[in-house]
Amino acid sequence: MASSTPNTTTNAVDTRRMKGTLGRLIRVPSFWIGAVLVGLLVLVALVGPALTPGDPYAMNVRQRLQPPSPEHWLGTDEFGRDVFTRIVHGSRLTLRIGFVSVGIALVVGGLMGVLAGFLGGWFDVVVMGLVDVLLAFPAILLALAIIAVLGPGLTNTMIAVGIAAVPGFARVVRAATLDVKERVFVEAARALGGSSAHVMRRHIGTNIVSPVVVLVTLQFPIALLSSAALGFVGLGAQPPEPEWGAMLVSARDYLRRAPWLVNAPGIAIVLTVLGFNLLGNALRDAYDPTQRHA
Repeated sequence: MASSTPNTTTNAVDTRRMKGTLGRLIRVPSFWIGAVLVGLLVLVALVGPALTPGDPYAMNVRQRLQPPSPEHWLGTDEFGRDVFTRIVHGSRLTLRIGFVSVGIALVVGGLMGVLAGFLGGWFDVVVMGLVDVLLAFPAILLALAIIAVLGPGLTNTMIAVGIAAVPGFARVVRAATLDVKERVFVEAARALGGSSAHVMRRHIGTNIVSPVVVLVTLQFPIALLSSAALGFVGLGAQPPEPEWGAMLVSARDYLRRAPWLVNAPGIAIVLTVLGFNLLGNALRDAYDPTQRHA
């Protein structure tokens, strides 16, 4: 009976903490604005292509550079392709870039951070030394260096952006692991003979979810901006992919003649980044109110 008391107490504390976090979250207007913008992006990515039967790659030179009209809501590009159709189909690429690149950073950086924080010793010194060296360089420069090795393209862009975000994930996850590692229930689990793998999976992993969720949400727009930046310099997704950064590259030569070519993907990128930033900031403030004005 006594052996279950610590777990019961811990669960009760976690439940109260979760209720407090949710209570703070739903009172933050930026959370709802961000949730609506992100929800719209997901909705467009899921059902948009079915509602726009046009082919985003189909060219019609007779209708090139047509301004917005009832037939082409956002106009056409230099090849006569419907911009609205390409924006809608590009939303799927945007989500794919975000999920894949952030997923790479989460898996690799998260594993490095948990192992470094839990095991400590020489492993922690080596891993965090490498992380500190990589953090000395801006993430976009790391991504550019990786792209230079792998070559341009959508897949390589996702890999490069993901790897460039690994050091940040490793540092945050390590800090969260060190905090949880010193708690009573972790020490009790180790004293009862729990293996390192079991303790990390059952007690460490489940108790660092909150900061990891916040980090993932905040990293998502960074990944999108990095991908768009790589696409803008011609190293990201290659034509004729309807990726928003690549669309901006194609549109810069027609800025005066056809400004709608820049406006459409530009506004889409801004709204997407704004949505994820608002959502991430709201989650961060709800999880740790002391960081609200940091």
